[in-house]
Amino acid sequence: MEPNTTATSSTPSSATLASERVLEVLKSSVDDAEALLREAANATGDRAAELRERALKSLRATRETLHETQDIVLEHGRRAARVTDDYVHDNPWQAVAAAGLAGLLLGLVLSGRR
Repeated sequence: MEPNTTATSSTPSSATLASERVLEVLKSSVDDAEALLREAANATGDRAAELRERALKSLRATRETLHETQDIVLEHGRRAARVTDDYVHDNPWQAVAAAGLAGLLLGLVLSGRR
């Protein structure tokens, strides 16, 4: 069984798109929070309550986006683990050789630092 190679195509993966979306939401949330804090410094009464509600709404949206992204990342991790497990079961000697080669290279790199 061949491992899934669709992730190496030229189109962005859903994990890449999700991380870009998270960054956009976080930047927007921080910008909103800064603006709300500046306004809240001078606000009182109903205006202050409105600013607090807007800040909470922004934080909830950020939290939801982070949870969605966490779910996507976890699913990608599970999928990668399944593909790796299938490959190792289908090609045990290649997997042993690859692990041995990786260990050898790591040993050479670490011993070269001394």
